[in-house]
Amino acid sequence: MYRRADDPWHLSERWYEQRKYDLTVAALPLPRYRRAFEPACSVGELTLRLAPRCDSLLACDRVASVVAGTAGRFAGLPRVTVRHMTIPEQWPAGTFDLIVLSEVLYYLDEPGFDRVLHHVAATLEPGGTLATAHWNHPVREHLSTGEAIATRLSQVSGLSLLADHREDDFVLQIHTRAGTDGRTAASPARREGLV
Repeated sequence: MYRRADDPWHLSERWYEQRKYDLTVAALPLPRYRRAFEPACSVGELTLRLAPRCDSLLACDRVASVVAGTAGRFAGLPRVTVRHMTIPEQWPAGTFDLIVLSEVLYYLDEPGFDRVLHHVAATLEPGGTLATAHWNHPVREHLSTGEAIATRLSQVSGLSLLADHREDDFVLQIHTRAGTDGRTAASPARREGLV
């Protein structure tokens, strides 16, 4: 698809996409993240919104031509790195306090989905945030929907659901990983002493 157009899904033009990205970033429970990972970044529209909230953001995509264009878009931002990587086969070293899986999990078969969840469990820091957002209509190339992905994520040990935004078109969820003491992260209101 990228051979025919730089932005085949019109991610930078459609109000639907802009709104979904804005909702995703607004749903994040922390104002700032130390180290974030965003696989399947495509042309970098969500990356653009995540960057101001992250000290370090690693974005990747499996399409080399897209990576080159997206990397050029962020050349002036040293805290953003864009790499050519394919998940789940490739996963970066180290840990993250934010992992964003947007519009990617429904492309994975069962073993691939399980491998991504394994990587998330191994690299999401205690108290870290997992954000997921997925289209919820059947598509020939998709192996699942946003609802099905939400069901799978609800069964992952060590993740707690913090936010669950569902519309006819997509499902957006924010999960937190339990801390080393087994407790989940506090909500933004609790963190600021409002409750």
